[in-house]
Amino acid sequence: MTESGRESGREPRVPLGIAEVTGPSMYPTLKHGDQLLVHYRAPVKAGDVVVLKHPLQQDLLIVKRLIERREGGWWVLGDNPGAEGDSRLFGTVPEELLLGRVRGRYRPRGEDQRSVRGAVSWLASSVRPVLADRSVSRRLRAR
Repeated sequence: MTESGRESGREPRVPLGIAEVTGPSMYPTLKHGDQLLVHYRAPVKAGDVVVLKHPLQQDLLIVKRLIERREGGWWVLGDNPGAEGDSRLFGTVPEELLLGRVRGRYRPRGEDQRSVRGAVSWLASSVRPVLADRSVSRRLRAR
């Protein structure tokens, strides 16, 4: 994940920023190349999609869904169960590693969206809010 609008080690002046998704861990909610609107230091709850520092490599930013608060921090999972790199690998994430809540996503126009029909389809789906997943507790019990 790459991020603009933040200088390393400093708090952002404006509580909003942009980040870009790299990789498939949040598919189908987020796709590789999606741009995210991040609300830094926003209150979070189970089900929210957040940007956080990777617990084992803190110079790496990742995007995951908060599943539940446990002893030691938050249990986080990607929406793609086949992708690695979430709490199943590194355990709970301390609260201080959470940077911000994802409020929306912008999906850039693809090569296959050059026709009128493709352009209309892209326009209708390119900008969307990223909402909390209300089925988090169900998903957690199913694992």
